[in-house]
Order: sequence, then structure tokens, then C-alpha cells
Amino acid sequence: MVHSSAKLDARSPVFSRLASAVYARSGAAEFAITPEHLAAIFQTVVSRTEDLAGASESEITDFIGNLRLEELVLAQGCAAGNQHAWDVFLTRFREPIYQSARSVTRNESVGRELADSLYAELYGLGPGEERRSKLALYSGRGSLAGWLRMVLAQNYVNQIRAGKRLVSIEAEEEEHGVQFAATAAESVPLPDSRLREATDEALASLAGEERFILSSYFLDQRRLAEIGRTLGVHESTISRKLEKMLKELRRRIRKGLESRGMSRAQADEALEADVRDLELDVAGRLRASAEERR
Repeated sequence: MVHSSAKLDARSPVFSRLASAVYARSGAAEFAITPEHLAAIFQTVVSRTEDLAGASESEITDFIGNLRLEELVLAQGCAAGNQHAWDVFLTRFREPIYQSARSVTRNESVGRELADSLYAELYGLGPGEERRSKLALYSGRGSLAGWLRMVLAQNYVNQIRAGKRLVSIEAEEEEHGVQFAATAAESVPLPDSRLREATDEALASLAGEERFILSSYFLDQRRLAEIGRTLGVHESTISRKLEKMLKELRRRIRKGLESRGMSRAQADEALEADVRDLELDVAGRLRASAEERR
């Protein structure tokens, strides 16, 4: 809902005011990002957010206030070519990137090469002013770690669709640059269909408010405080509700697995699967309206 009639346009000073207000706590100075640069970053992020088209100043202020500012300025510092930002980025995210790549590919060597191939995109391709870093696309709406995992997953899908196989640099050097087919990644068994059924059953049993909280937090990357404001409760209440819901969901899924013939140990093992592997429309299930469920 629009809070005021004053709409923003490219000449609005709101971005400068917001940048000045959060500059010190954002850590932007550490990566040589000036207040003017930070204001430009905010304006770019807002311009890329479709649901903020024609937004009021107060709506923009709320939106910027919910961004992950420290991670945003770190990513933008890297994109601008600041070496200190890149050093900090590698310290924080090198291992999580490798872990995510291994999780995405389900193969140690293929995962490492997928992660290595991402670094060129993150550091930036092209000389001088033509240099372009993929980190410039990070908006700060969700966690940087989550965004990196999404990029890795998309890159892997693109490679599969293009029919490309990752081949180790060392192997290529040993063959003096001769092209050869890489060893196929080890096959991964498909998740038990009973896990998909039990998970869908558990999600279907959620109340409307529970679905809203889960979809807002996990799918829309909204902060607890923002969800709390929407529901008219304190963020600590949302935190407790979220923790309770996740425990209850796990209990219901385990019960569903056991009712489908799994032992307790088998159910616990099945629960370690990644929900993205289940071919289940989690987003559709969580966002289904209460009317549709009746």
C-alpha cells in the first residue's frame, strides 16, 4: 500500500538521504564505497525490483531498511574491483561456495570445478572499465550465501542443458590440450517417493498463517521484523512460531514416512534429503490460498 502521494523518480533525493543515514553502519567505507556510490547502488536495486514500481518514499525507506546492507556493500565492493572487499569475500564465502557446489553436483571433483568456474564471474570479466562482476547483480534482499548457491545451481543447469562436461585443468594439461570426454558424474539415487508424499501431506496440513510465515521467510527472504509488522506481532514472536513450525513439520513428515512403512532410522535418514530434489512444488503448496485448501 502506498503511504504517501509523493512518488519517486530518478531525480528524487531519497536515495542520497538513505545512503547518508545508513552509511556508517553499512561498512561501505571499508571498501571505498562513497555515500554517492551507495545512493547509486540503492537506486539500482530499487529500479530492478518490479514490485517497487511507482513506490512512495516511505515504501522505499522500508525496503532499504530491510536489505542486508553489510553483505550488499561487500558484494558491490567486489564488483567495483576493491581488493580488500575481495579478500574479505573469499575469507567468508570460499568454503561455503565449495560446500554448495558439492551439494548441487553431488560429486566432489565436479563440484570443485563448478565452484572454481564461478570465481571468474564473481571477480569480474573484462579489462579496466569494461570489467563486469556477477556480484553486481546481488540485491541484498536475501542472504549472500543463498544467492551464491542459487547462481551455482543455475550455472550447473546451464552446463547440463548445453551438453557440456566439466573436465579438470590438470587432466587437460596432461593431455597437452587434447579434448576428451570427462568421466560422467556418479549417479545419485532418486529420493524415495514416500518422502515426497509425506512432505506434501505435511505442507498441506499447514494453516494459512503458517504458510504465510514459511513462504515469506524462506521463499521471499523477508526478515522476521518485516513479517512481524505485517502480522502485527513482535519479531521474537515470529521467531518462536517459525522454530515451532519447523519442528512440527519435521515430526509430521517423520510420522508420514513411518505410516508408509519406514523405520524410525530410515525416516531420519530420508529427512536429510534436500527438498529441492523431491520434484515437489513447495512454493505452490505454501502459497495456496485457504479457500483452495478447503
